[in-house]
Amino acid sequence: MSTTLPPHVVPPPDHDGRPQRRAEDRADARRPMRRAEDRAAARRPQRRAEDRRPMRRAGDGVASRHSVTLVVPAQNEARNIPWVFEQIPRCVDEVILVDGSSDDATVPMARHCLPTVRSVQQSGPGKGNALRTGFAAASGEYIVMMDADGSMWPGEIPHFLHFLDHGFDFVKGSRCIAGGGSLDLTKVRSFGNRALLAVVNRLYDAGLTDLCYGYCAFRRSFLDALDLRSSGFEIEAEMIAHALRSGLRIAEVPSLELPRRSGRSHLHAVSDGRRVLRTLITERPGARSSAAASAEERR
Repeated sequence: MSTTLPPHVVPPPDHDGRPQRRAEDRADARRPMRRAEDRAAARRPQRRAEDRRPMRRAGDGVASRHSVTLVVPAQNEARNIPWVFEQIPRCVDEVILVDGSSDDATVPMARHCLPTVRSVQQSGPGKGNALRTGFAAASGEYIVMMDADGSMWPGEIPHFLHFLDHGFDFVKGSRCIAGGGSLDLTKVRSFGNRALLAVVNRLYDAGLTDLCYGYCAFRRSFLDALDLRSSGFEIEAEMIAHALRSGLRIAEVPSLELPRRSGRSHLHAVSDGRRVLRTLITERPGARSSAAASAEERR
């Protein structure tokens, strides 16, 4: 015979006078007690969409002590802009898109993805011209430069800013130190990078681990010291050469180069490599700088 009482019937008291508890009450009593923070978490609202973005480095949530401008040169990168702009961390205060007379919807797409973006038109051809145009328009105390093709992850920007906040003047990404790497480096580009790296380390008495990679950040107050004049891809080498010559404190941080998301690269490995080599030799310590040579030619 079952001894289970209906829910509306109160069980008689036991032998010591205390009322007996129903079976379901005893089952509830055996459940583990939830902590106060557990109950608070249960009442917590669901995360907003912007908080469900891909995980970034630990420093993303901590704003830099200085204003930050991100300069992004772009030419026909409308298909890559949405991914790049979606990944820009909140520590960036200003985004400047330097358009190289794109034939596609690069500029409208950038404005659609980020209404606050500043779009400027470069004054001449070449990546160097685009970067110099963007640097001149930047208002942040720190300037970060990166490509628009999706090969550089904006989520690494807080790591660059960390070193600027702690005394370094120029920070460059490296694919060749622990934590870095490349998913897009061909054999030709890899050989050229190693050869040019040996040249810069020998001529400038440096100990760099990577050279031909344009993910960099620097203090805008040192823009005059960098004295940039190149118009093509060699501007990245020119920046390193002038930073070394000027005695700037340089840090390398690990960076993972991703494959271009779509489209074709504007880089020409052989011809651009020659221009980089010429820049390194021309700007080496003890040699006449290209600015001095140009001044003499104008006399």
